[in-house]
Amino acid sequence: MEDTTPKRKPTIRDIAAVAGVSRGTVSRVINGGHWVSPAALEAVEDAIRVTGYTANHAARSLATGRAGSIAFLLTEPQQLLFDDPTFALLLRGAATAASQHRQTLVLLVAGTPEERANVEHYVRTGHVDGVMLISSHESDPLLASLVDAGVPTVSCGVPLARPRTPTVSVDEVGSARAMTRHLLERGYERIAMIPGPDDTPGGRYRLTGFEQELGERFDAELIERGDFSLESGTRAMERILARRPDVQAVFAASDRMAMGAVAALRAAGRRIPEDVAVAGFDDSGLAERQDPPLSTMRQPWDRISAEMVSMLLDVVSGVEREAVVLPTELVVRAST
Repeated sequence: MEDTTPKRKPTIRDIAAVAGVSRGTVSRVINGGHWVSPAALEAVEDAIRVTGYTANHAARSLATGRAGSIAFLLTEPQQLLFDDPTFALLLRGAATAASQHRQTLVLLVAGTPEERANVEHYVRTGHVDGVMLISSHESDPLLASLVDAGVPTVSCGVPLARPRTPTVSVDEVGSARAMTRHLLERGYERIAMIPGPDDTPGGRYRLTGFEQELGERFDAELIERGDFSLESGTRAMERILARRPDVQAVFAASDRMAMGAVAALRAAGRRIPEDVAVAGFDDSGLAERQDPPLSTMRQPWDRISAEMVSMLLDVVSGVEREAVVLPTELVVRAST
């Protein structure tokens, strides 16, 4: 006769017995794996699979005061999430890293004042344990508001407003100097730059590095700002050519702007790199597919995301974290 008695759901006590560890260790693993040795973590994970344990997330939230989720917050227009591959790369990496820590990743977009107000209310009322701010503008009050409200927040890039918050960034100044040095070493003298917006870290610090490397050779007539979009790169390159048709190379602060510069140069009858060399920044997948393939500064996308998730979970747990600055890599291709 078949036994129809409902099977008892496995508990933390059962997992501890199977794994040979304390219930406290099991609890720490379930709540993110902090301060657990690799051997104990592996034993508990094996025991969870063997017992078929499933955490009661609602009960855990009540007991710990934690939501078990973290936010990926993009303070840009919604279409940029799909148009700009850098955001998609960061999102993919963050989702992977969050799942490894048994966290749910919540995507939030705050590109308008209304969206910003909704996001701020959502975050302040405890729906997520912390926020990864993926883009920041100097005049945007959202970051300061989150920090003032005590919401654990980690910023991608060093915010220009500089509220007290941990950051994960690349060496913007050093990276721009490396690309500028590469162009100089190739013999280019009249080098233009298309920086991003001055109210963003990438827009400001990459121009700083370019100017520092050129020193006395820096020429303000060869600078035209864009907004990191392809179209802005095209317009900026057109204005540079109108003023300085003798330009020999251009360094754009994003691969998308570099692609726009290529379009403008070809429309003007310039060959790449025979007449004008073109370099970008990011290596988000666009650069190597161009004709010719673009030289660029490669950002370590997966590592940026993983560092942000790890840092945020530490901050949520009350652990103080210092800023992390990651290196980039000069990738030389046919365009220079």
